[in-house]
Formats: sequence, structure tokens, C-alpha cells
Amino acid sequence: QVQLVESGGGLVQAGGSLRLSCAASGRTFGYAPGWFRQAPGKEREFVATFSWSGDRSYYADSVKGRFTISRDNAKNTVYLQMSTLKPEDTAVYHCAARVAPTSLYRVPAAYDYWGQGTQVTVSS
Repeated sequence: QVQLVESGGGLVQAGGSLRLSCAASGRTFGYAPGWFRQAPGKEREFVATFSWSGDRSYYADSVKGRFTISRDNAKNTVYLQMSTLKPEDTAVYHCAARVAPTSLYRVPAAYDYWGQGTQVTVSS
């Protein structure tokens, strides 16, 4: 099992930056982490993840060039650096982990473990 706890959310003005953290415990190897977000009244949507081998990262088109996913294996922590934030980035951001390789890494159902989420609010 993998337990995931997010932190780092908050209120920021448009154009600002935030860094989210996701601390993993339990199983600390053999999984690929990712980030999703869910705005009120909308479905959960893919934000970013690593390839199964960890040598590539993938992003939603809406965040490409503004968000960066990174990982500190020594700390069992995954980060999401968010820059040039926009009001439409407002959502609850969830960390997730998948325990098998898949081409469906943009699909929430491909992930086996989820954190509770952290709220990000971007004001205009």
C-alpha cells in the first residue's frame, strides 16, 4: 500500500506560483506518481505524471510550460511546481500513484492510491 499526503496549497494571485508536495509512506518503490485536479462541478482531470521508468514526464496541455513535476526519492516526496497561475487552475489537487505500467496514465482509473487533496485557489 501507498499512503499519500499532499501539502502546499493555498490562495495566490493570478501570475503567482505555488509548490505542492506529496509525501509517500508505506510502499516506497515500484510505483509511478502523478497529479490530478478537480474543480467544483467538474470531473477529475490529469495534470502531470512520470513515465513508469521515471525518465520522462507528461503534462496536460493546459499546464505545459507552466507546471513541473519532480521527485525526491530520498524523501519519498513528489512535487508540483506551479508558475504563472491562472484563475482556471483553481481546484483541489490530488496526488496519486499507479503500481503498474500503462499507456492510460491520463486516466484516473489507472491509479491505485490517492491522497485527500489540497486546495489551490487563484484569484484574478
